[in-house]
Amino acid sequence: MTHDHDHTPANFNRAFAIGIALNAVFVAIEAFYGWRVNSLALLADAGHNLSDVAGLVLAWGGALALKVKPDMRHTYGWKRATILAAFANALLLLMAIGALAWEAIGRLLSTQAALHDQGVTIVLVAGVGIVINTATALLFMRGGEGDLNIRAAFVHMAADALVSAGVVVAGALTLWQGWVWLDPVVSLGIAAVILWGTWGLFKQSLHLLFDGVPDSVDPLAVQTCLAALPGVARVHDLHIWAMGTSQIALTAHLVMPEGQAGDAFLQEANHLLHERFEITHVTLQVMQEAFTRSCVAQEPPQHIAHEH
Repeated sequence: MTHDHDHTPANFNRAFAIGIALNAVFVAIEAFYGWRVNSLALLADAGHNLSDVAGLVLAWGGALALKVKPDMRHTYGWKRATILAAFANALLLLMAIGALAWEAIGRLLSTQAALHDQGVTIVLVAGVGIVINTATALLFMRGGEGDLNIRAAFVHMAADALVSAGVVVAGALTLWQGWVWLDPVVSLGIAAVILWGTWGLFKQSLHLLFDGVPDSVDPLAVQTCLAALPGVARVHDLHIWAMGTSQIALTAHLVMPEGQAGDAFLQEANHLLHERFEITHVTLQVMQEAFTRSCVAQEPPQHIAHEH
């Protein structure tokens, strides 16, 4: 039995287009002035924002893939593209962190002095970044509750706004105190912020790529819910996985010694799983005796006749 809902937030095509355009223009501005005043903080933030532009493009592609209808060769459609987009987004950011930290450490160890008047430029350009990144984050704020792909876009843009605020502080202190060493130090801080915000996304998207149970679902609670249905003696061979970043699928065998359940029973089970756990694609097989071996090692092998 299946139940399908499209959880893709509305109007995100426009949000992605606006976000990509704004950030692409800002990357060009930030990179130009960073090169002009020899500011590693601005150049580093420009590189980070460039990776976020690529991440937004990937996220947009993943969101568009949700609209591709299933066919006989792709029976679930292309929903997993959203997980791949989130994973690729995380990899891009992790590579940006490595490059940023390497350059910042090299700048700290070198004797090259930064221009003292770079502080004004840093403050002005990064101030524009705060506005652009905040505006972009707001475009995705409402869609992140149930979609990892959209949440990744929101978290990155919100983090960028905070990073730009840090760059403004560094520029102001450089202007006021002449602390030229602060520029690469802030760059290392930016790297730490990106790593903190990206590591969870990387782990979660990798987990989903290997058909892990989404963090929002407690598999024991699902098993208990199914076992409590009338006539169910045992839940057998339960599988829960993410079809994409916003849709969850489940299959299970329900051992019912009294015999086959009717449509009303299956509809009620489907409704409970959707309402309690946001599981949208449910397939339940009813049997009087468990005749297959569970793929889950923890499940006690009762009533086994042959291998699954």
